[in-house]
Amino acid sequence: MTSLKIFLIEDDPFFGEALKYHLKLNPDFEVYLFKSGKECISNLYQKPDIICLDFGLPDITGDKLLKMIQETNNKIPIIIISGQEDIEVAVNFLKSGAKDYIIKNDQTKDILWNSIHKIRENLALVNEVKDLKEQLEQKFSFEKTIIGQSEAIKSVFNKINKSINTNINVSITGETGTGKEVVAKAIHYNSDRKNKPFIAINMAAIPKDLMESDFFGHEAGSFTGANTRKIGKFEQANGGTLFLDEIGDMPLALQ
Repeated sequence: MTSLKIFLIEDDPFFGEALKYHLKLNPDFEVYLFKSGKECISNLYQKPDIICLDFGLPDITGDKLLKMIQETNNKIPIIIISGQEDIEVAVNFLKSGAKDYIIKNDQTKDILWNSIHKIRENLALVNEVKDLKEQLEQKFSFEKTIIGQSEAIKSVFNKINKSINTNINVSITGETGTGKEVVAKAIHYNSDRKNKPFIAINMAAIPKDLMESDFFGHEAGSFTGANTRKIGKFEQANGGTLFLDEIGDMPLALQ
């Protein structure tokens, strides 16, 4: 496991050192203890993975410090540690983007330990998804997946490049097995839509009676047998790409 850099902001030296000692029992945790909000802000250049801050600091209140950190980097998970048991205060912090709100008591160190481990697991998942997206983008880099030096292939590359930089409908023609979906994915994963869904539909496999429901979805109770809400393909692909595969095999009336 990679190390985790944790900022701990606590003006009570005894309580702060106790939390720091407990967290450092995990050799993967790098814990930095600061006694004021200003110290935290001036050290954000060190790029902490998690920040645990006391609500009642002497120089900056917890809500203001939370906002200042978010203005610098709104992706850092922040845990609030407070002596206030007011539910409204906790709810307001969570609404403002704090990942957790922990009350100061005898169980604080154990609750904080568990909270940090949960956040660490989520960070690991986020990084895994990011790596998979990067691999996917590399996989569908059309210069690597479509191999050829002929004038016809160069013409395809030129048209793909034009499609990537625009937001137009694209018609891809060719015999079965020539790589129409490969071209569609190359356009999608190299465009600004790459972080949105790529939805492929086998048009020849959709019955006429289900066409409208599949594409536009329906609400529960909108017709007999519609017991639940169904999201249509257009809504699923919103902001991304909808690939209508083998549209030429559909009956002309449906096209």
